[in-house]
Amino acid sequence: MKSSVAHKEIEAPSPTSETKTKTEEDARVDVATKKIKINVQNVELFYGTFKALHGINIAIPAREVTAFIGPSGCGKSTLLRSINRMNDLIDGVSLTGSITIDDQDIYAQGVDLIELRKRVGMVFQKSNPFPKSIYDNVAYGPRIHGIKDKDVLDDIVHKSLMRADLWREVQDRLHTSALDLSGGQQQRLCIARALAVNPEVLLMDEPASALDPRSTSKIEDLIGELRHDYTIVIVTHNMQQAARVSDSTAFFYEGSLVEVGRTKELFTKPREKQTEDYITGRFG
Repeated sequence: MKSSVAHKEIEAPSPTSETKTKTEEDARVDVATKKIKINVQNVELFYGTFKALHGINIAIPAREVTAFIGPSGCGKSTLLRSINRMNDLIDGVSLTGSITIDDQDIYAQGVDLIELRKRVGMVFQKSNPFPKSIYDNVAYGPRIHGIKDKDVLDDIVHKSLMRADLWREVQDRLHTSALDLSGGQQQRLCIARALAVNPEVLLMDEPASALDPRSTSKIEDLIGELRHDYTIVIVTHNMQQAARVSDSTAFFYEGSLVEVGRTKELFTKPREKQTEDYITGRFG
């Protein structure tokens, strides 16, 4: 079954009689045949009367990393927050169209938002550990969802910190304040906290923008490991980062999805001139 993976159907330029290269065809078939985890169809979002998203259509494959790129204010973070309905917390926001996860409309009447946000974890630009111990930060979500057994919680905390590549650094101080960790460690703790409730999707909004190069490298390596078990969507202003960590990339401009495709293809042979201008630094 063919899946919609772009805002509109765009034919590649054809300076010769050969219409498409084999590489371009393979890239598009590759996306179309993958299992789709998140499907965004005709989504328009308003902040009051201001239209922030314009008819967005994008299919996000399961167990891959999809990067959203584009200049500030282009709508990429707005769309990201729509995938776990974080925008519901803002007064005056309205959305039309549909967003489905495994073919279930997350905006349908009666959707349990607590359960949705268990399935769809979120990591923000600024690390935001709770003013609690490292242990209690990771155990917080499982406790909210009814897990009280200490042995079970101990196992969850251990496995989550291991998955976030943080266990070796904190195993001897689990009951000290999370606020004493470095910025990079705090961000990995926030990732561990998100993983502790066993999500299916992990949303990351500029997760390394405030970190030093070494901490950024650790986060990128971690994303590379997590991609095998989770569907990851990352917003980033860093195009080199998008090229390093993502399988697919979507370029947004002024609330519209201009182009989406396999990352290597989009960065080396974009179909839209606007995409090419952005990734080559002609505007931003």
